[in-house]
Amino acid sequence: METALEELLLHLATERGLSANYQLSTRQSLEAFSAWAKKQGLSDLAGITESHLTEFLASRKREGLAASSLRLHVIALKIFFRFQVARGNLPCDPAAGLLAPRLESYLPETLNAPDMKRLLESVDSLAALGRRDLAILELLYASGLRVSELAGARLEDLHEEGGVIRVTGKGQKTRLVPVGGKALQAVRDYVEHERPRLVRPGRTSSHIFLSTRGGPLTTVRLWQIVKRRASLAGIGTAVYPHLLRHSFATHLLENGADLRVIQEMLGHADIATTQIYTHVDQKRLKQVHRNFHPRG
Repeated sequence: METALEELLLHLATERGLSANYQLSTRQSLEAFSAWAKKQGLSDLAGITESHLTEFLASRKREGLAASSLRLHVIALKIFFRFQVARGNLPCDPAAGLLAPRLESYLPETLNAPDMKRLLESVDSLAALGRRDLAILELLYASGLRVSELAGARLEDLHEEGGVIRVTGKGQKTRLVPVGGKALQAVRDYVEHERPRLVRPGRTSSHIFLSTRGGPLTTVRLWQIVKRRASLAGIGTAVYPHLLRHSFATHLLENGADLRVIQEMLGHADIATTQIYTHVDQKRLKQVHRNFHPRG
């Protein structure tokens, strides 16, 4: 099982070019199944049946695993056994009939425009790391980047003349995203006046956003920065990088942007993923109707 698992992960990394997070999620799911199989005395892949897989998933559900995590387990098992069949290691796929649990639909949280403005205006750009943190917030909101895309952004990716930034998203797909004038100015101000002080001798990095040690900021550190800045701004809502991405899309839609254009900027492969923001907009319209119509 361990050898087969490593072969699959190598395939995902080298031949399909999938992200490190995707590989990690797949590894964790399959390692959990491998540990369960050992306890059941299942050492031979050929002896694993759909019933075994179903029992594994049921045991994880009894342990309290959320539907979203169970869904990841199902996807990982399907990928693993499909790969084994394709390589000729198994005659048939025991995971072919597995059904992933349905996820409850939800409406993404957003910051309203006044709170978003308050957050951005609360940052003192003349204070220590103020220029950097303001540029982070402005770029997240202006371009709707995923936190991993922001962490990986490099100086050569930013095209000031064209007002766009090139980002590499899920599945190593590259896209160009517009950067607003205020965000562009904030990034320019940071790069010219603060970033040079963060660069450390012998530790060169072309990443736009650097830590105090001179290395690129991690996604975890970016979460911490956004959360801290929101707290200092006195915003009671839990604020995190993806909330700014949701706010970016929602505010575009509220102001009349085409859904297909928003899809392109967000880097969604399927328009159905972007359509959730239409539900957010409808919810807002209903609230306005209730508040202001005489018979609402």
